[in-house]
Amino acid sequence: MPEGHTLHRLAREHRARFGGTVVRASSPQGRFAEGAAAIDGSTLVRAEAYGKHLLHHYSSGVLLHVHLGLYGKFTSGAGSPPPPVGALRLRLANDAGWADLRGPTACELLTPGEAEALIARLGPDPLTRRPDGTRAFERIARSRTSIAALLMDQSVMAGVGNVYRAEVLFRHQLDPFLPGRALPREAFDALWADLVTLMRAGVRTGRIVTLRDEDRPRRTPGSRLTREESVYVYRRAGEPCRVCGTAVRTVQLVARNLFWCPACQRPA
Repeated sequence: MPEGHTLHRLAREHRARFGGTVVRASSPQGRFAEGAAAIDGSTLVRAEAYGKHLLHHYSSGVLLHVHLGLYGKFTSGAGSPPPPVGALRLRLANDAGWADLRGPTACELLTPGEAEALIARLGPDPLTRRPDGTRAFERIARSRTSIAALLMDQSVMAGVGNVYRAEVLFRHQLDPFLPGRALPREAFDALWADLVTLMRAGVRTGRIVTLRDEDRPRRTPGSRLTREESVYVYRRAGEPCRVCGTAVRTVQLVARNLFWCPACQRPA
């Protein structure tokens, strides 16, 4: 599932491509035909993201909400769009380019009140302009649930997914099974600040790179780390920890695979 930085990059891309222009909208698949018709001919006033949710605000008062889920994806390009192929839920286009949406969990029109209610159900997003994790800590400090599970709860913290969860817990040497209420405030503040930094870097580059400089493999200057080389523990079960050499472990937690180093992240 795309993590929050992906949605913020999409919002930025859509503002640049469609912002302030009249948008043509269609649903070649037909499943969003009525919604597309309501968007068609409107001007995109604003595109924004909150957590894993993308919101388009149009001049007609229409508000488009997209949640990509596990399988959703936008593809885009300049110039005229190609002939529609496959289950194309929504096509947006103007004279400069196009964007196609396939396979989202949600593609719907909301009223402003419904959009506000949606965001109100979510925890703080590390990628907002003035990120403040206070509400997240208040929830965590009252909970017996493990910190690894809480980080995946979008009502606690919005936009953090499986990769950032595993990596930020490793970077701070936190036992993923530590109850939330046992996490000291200073440890939370350091974790939150790190998420802000890592996720902002993800928005800039379009990649998740969590290795500190001292832990990165030696490469030819200017060469790019592979995806596997860019993380400490995520999807590295059975491989040696990059710091201590202990085999990375995995277990399913809240329907996703958690990865951690049992030595670096041992219980206190």
